[in-house]
Amino acid sequence: MNKQFDALVIGAGFAGAVCARELAERGGKRVLVLERRSHVGGNAYDCLDAAGVLIHQYGPHIFHTNDQRVFDYLSRFTQWLDYEHRVVANIPGQPGRVQMPVPFNLTSLETAYGAERGAALGKKLMDAYGAETKVTILELRQSEDPEIRQVADYVYEHVFVHYTMKQWGQTPEQIDPNTTARVPVFLSRDDRYFQDRWQGMPLEGYTPIFERMLDHPNITVLTGTDARARMELTQGQVMLDGAVFAGAVIYTGAVDELFAFRFGRLPYRGLRFAFQTHDADFVQTHGTVNYTVDEDYTRITEFKHMTGQSLPGKTTTVREYSYAYTGQPGETPYYAIINQSNNALYQQYKTLAEGYENLHLLGRLAEYKYYNMDAIVAQALALADKLV
Repeated sequence: MNKQFDALVIGAGFAGAVCARELAERGGKRVLVLERRSHVGGNAYDCLDAAGVLIHQYGPHIFHTNDQRVFDYLSRFTQWLDYEHRVVANIPGQPGRVQMPVPFNLTSLETAYGAERGAALGKKLMDAYGAETKVTILELRQSEDPEIRQVADYVYEHVFVHYTMKQWGQTPEQIDPNTTARVPVFLSRDDRYFQDRWQGMPLEGYTPIFERMLDHPNITVLTGTDARARMELTQGQVMLDGAVFAGAVIYTGAVDELFAFRFGRLPYRGLRFAFQTHDADFVQTHGTVNYTVDEDYTRITEFKHMTGQSLPGKTTTVREYSYAYTGQPGETPYYAIINQSNNALYQQYKTLAEGYENLHLLGRLAEYKYYNMDAIVAQALALADKLV
């Protein structure tokens, strides 16, 4: 293996696949990609379920970016379906339940307070902060106007705090006040979840992107292969199949696992998914409905809204449940829990990695941070620029 390949990539998600393609294509390097799962694509993997519905196996992924290089790069491997993501919060109301756009905007305001009062509050907010602006809860709470402060309290209670408690397993007292302060109210009727220049879904799904990206004569992909059985780190050298590997090594997995949890596990939140197929064309008004006040799940996603798939009489939804990741078999780490102590723990692992000259950490697990898809593609391209 050491003589056959010039570069080693661990993981075939966006981080690994982009690096592998760039090293193979621009750098002319022979690249070995090791992927633990039985498929490429990482958490962006999608497939047909038993009912024939195209689902995202590891939770919904919606592409959006303001980075032209990223958009142009991915457009080499897919055509795009025009799709602008819209999300509603489903909350207890009078009477019954109500749905309002999130992030909270002028339409949400009228849903919450009624058309007349909501319109008056909207005018007051726009007069104070300007139309088409995003104003944080902190700014609203600092207002001298009690009605404006009341709007901030409403958003905190009905949109933010209970959802965040479920997502992160925290009490209101444990939630970082800086996070609360950044929660926006959008003084607009633009109800798109993202305002990025380029938005959409890959026309044939995400998995074909990875299959095309990794389809290069210089790339060898081994799925169902745990890198821990092939690779060892010892005395500043990367060993592959028992011999020193001198080429670039791009590692996109969990960094604490790479070093056998030497300093302990890095904390994460995990997600459990409950898929359900329905005998209907659609069962929701939107692709994603957030449950921000009650229920033990955070949101329900209906994939056909997003993918544009035409499949009469069948649709599939998924409910998401957040939990504390423990590393047990079957669990997947999703969200790094960023705080001072966890960052310090990560830094210990990063320092270890820096002792290996040809080892490069890339991605949300390897770098212990959250990345949107476009951001990790940009990071992978930047790393490839350096290595090439």
